[in-house]
Amino acid sequence: MDNKYLNRTHTYGRIWMVVTLLVFLSVPTLICAHLGVRPELAKIAKGLSTVALVFYPTAVIEVLTYSPLLGTGGTYLGFVTGNITNLKMPVALASMDSAKVDPNSDEGEVISTISIAVSSIVTTVIIAVFVLLFRPILKDITADGSPFAPAFQQVTPALFGALCASYLAKHWKISILPIAVCCAVLIFAGKMGIGILIPIGIAVSLLGAHIMYKKGWVGQNDNG
Repeated sequence: MDNKYLNRTHTYGRIWMVVTLLVFLSVPTLICAHLGVRPELAKIAKGLSTVALVFYPTAVIEVLTYSPLLGTGGTYLGFVTGNITNLKMPVALASMDSAKVDPNSDEGEVISTISIAVSSIVTTVIIAVFVLLFRPILKDITADGSPFAPAFQQVTPALFGALCASYLAKHWKISILPIAVCCAVLIFAGKMGIGILIPIGIAVSLLGAHIMYKKGWVGQNDNG
């Protein structure tokens, strides 16, 4: 990948990350200014203390985990637009798989960036359209007693299940260990957040694949 492209991507990516952060912070700031109130720092610290130990390390881990897969442009786009785990990551991986390119290649960088950009635009348009269309009946179809309620609770498992099935079929040997470890983690720590579970699965996958490769159980041209 050309250094000029990477340098410009990092420059514009950092700018938009800062702009996005300022926009996020401006909402509560403007609300407080309009209402003439000021939050107490002690209460803010108390609220942060309950989530900081989980979300702050997770935020760092996600950057380290997702960046090699999404590429430079895809990483900035994904973290600015959000919903990486549920949407941006599956879209990028599915696009690169369809194009038969590796995530850490120049082609993968381009495919990942384009797919995440298109996904962000399409998602925004679809959400805007369907929010307006379904607003009158949204509460009824998502209520606990609604026959459609179970479907809304299974969107993420269905998305990752469909994406995972193709990879398991191609690389079933190296998938056994991470699946077993993740299942064991969920059995003994069922409330563990997905932001922690995914890096654990990735680390186990890398370690297991490396060991199996060294042992000769899988090879470079082995689909298992």
